[in-house]
Amino acid sequence: MSERLVVIGGDAAGMSAASQARRLKGPGELEIVAFERGHFSSYSACGIPYWVGGDVGTRDELIARSPEEHRERAIGLRMRTEVTEVDVPGQRVLARDLEAGTETWTGFDKLVIATGARPKRPALPGIDAPGVHGVQTLDDGQALLDSLEATPGRRAVVVGAGYIGVEMAEALLNRGYEVTLLHRGEQPMATLDPDMGRLVHRAMDGLGITTVASAAATKILTGEDGRVRAVATDAAEYPADVVVLGMGVVPETSLARAAGLPLGAHGGLLTDLAMRVRGHENIWAGGDCVEVLDLVSGRERYVPLGTHANKHGQVIGANVGGGYATFPGVVGTAVSKVCDLEIARTGLREKDAREVGLRFVTVTVESTSRAGYYPGAAPMTVKMLAEKRTGRLLGVQIVGREGAGKRVDIAAVALTAGMTVEAMTALDLGYAPPFSPVWDPVLVAARKATAAVRAAG
Repeated sequence: MSERLVVIGGDAAGMSAASQARRLKGPGELEIVAFERGHFSSYSACGIPYWVGGDVGTRDELIARSPEEHRERAIGLRMRTEVTEVDVPGQRVLARDLEAGTETWTGFDKLVIATGARPKRPALPGIDAPGVHGVQTLDDGQALLDSLEATPGRRAVVVGAGYIGVEMAEALLNRGYEVTLLHRGEQPMATLDPDMGRLVHRAMDGLGITTVASAAATKILTGEDGRVRAVATDAAEYPADVVVLGMGVVPETSLARAAGLPLGAHGGLLTDLAMRVRGHENIWAGGDCVEVLDLVSGRERYVPLGTHANKHGQVIGANVGGGYATFPGVVGTAVSKVCDLEIARTGLREKDAREVGLRFVTVTVESTSRAGYYPGAAPMTVKMLAEKRTGRLLGVQIVGREGAGKRVDIAAVALTAGMTVEAMTALDLGYAPPFSPVWDPVLVAARKATAAVRAAG
C-alpha cells in the first residue's frame, strides 16, 4: 500500500516539498494531497509590488506553476480549500471547501505544514474600510489594482517602512501617486541600523516620497461614502485615497498552536535540521511559518523570505521521499530597492549583536560601484560589524545605486564560512573598471574593520 503525504499550503515551501517528493517517489508509492485556500499556487509574492508598479506586466507572469501543472505531475492540489484543524494523534486534517462550504477529514502518513505568514493588521478604527489594503497574496495584489483603477484620487499613504512598505511606496510613485510613508521608527528600514536607514530616508525624500518618522497610525478616517479619506496619527492627519499596509508579517501558526505543536519565541514552528517538527517523526514544516537558526548569533530567528521557503521545501521533499537533506540555517541576507536606490543587509545589526552579548567594532566606508573614472560610477556606503576579540565578521549593510545591492552576497558567503574581516581582505574578487574599483567597497570595509579590531586590542 502507498503512503499519503498531506501538504497544507500551496505556495513555495509546500509545493516545492510536494514536487521534490514526487520526483523521488511515484504515485504508486506515495499519494500526495495538497490544500490551498487561495486562488493561486506556486507564485512569487515578492514580485507583487513590481506588478502593482507596472514593472511586471501581468499577474500570470508571477505564477511559476499552475494547479493544473501540479495535477499533471500526480499532485492532488485542492484549491480554495482551507485546513481548519490538525488532529495529530489521529493523523488526519479537517479541510473546508470554501466554495461549497463542505468539510471533510483526510488522513495522512506524513504531513507538511507550509501555512506561510499573515500581514500585521492592527485593530485600528476604520482598518477594514474600502481602500485599505494589505499586500500578501496575488488576490491582495489584484484587489489593490482594482481599487486603484476605481479611485479617481491620486494620494496614497503607506503605513510601515519595511521591505514591503518601501517597495509599495515605489510602486505607487511609479503609478503617479503622491505618496506619504508613515513609520513608527527613527528611520525607515528597521532591518538596518539607524545611520544606514537615514540614507534611505534621504533618498526617498529626494524621490518625492514624504517620509514621516515616529508616526504610528492611530485611526483610519473615512468619508461619507465609507471609503478611506485619511490616516491619523497622534500628531496629524494624512489625506489618502488609498492606504497600503506594510507593517511586516507574523508566522501563520494558528493551526499548529491549536494542535499543540512546538512554537518558538517569535511564534514560528520549531524544526530540526531536516525541517521535521521537533518531537514529531512524521510532521515537517517550512517557509514563512517556521523559525530558523541564525548561524551568526546561534539563536532561533524569524526570517520570512521566498529563498528560504524554496530551500525548506527541497529539504522536506527529499526527506519525505526517502532521501536525506538538511537546512543548516541562515545569516539573514536580504536585498531590496526603492527606485534606483539599492538596500542590502546580511548578518547582525548593532542592536542584534548587543542582544546576544557580543562585543564589536563598526566601520563605515564611502566608495563607488565602479572605478571612479569610469562612466556611471555611483556612490555606495558600506557598514561592517566585526567581533572585537576575534575579528569574526558579524554583519554588513550596503546602501547605494546600481551595482550596490548584490555585493552583499560577498559578505553572506564570508559569514556562512565564519571568516574574519582580515581573511576577507585577501578574497580574490573579480575586477575591471566597469564593475568595481581596484579595491571592492566590501574589501575596503574589511580592511578598515581589520584596523579597528587591531586598535581595540
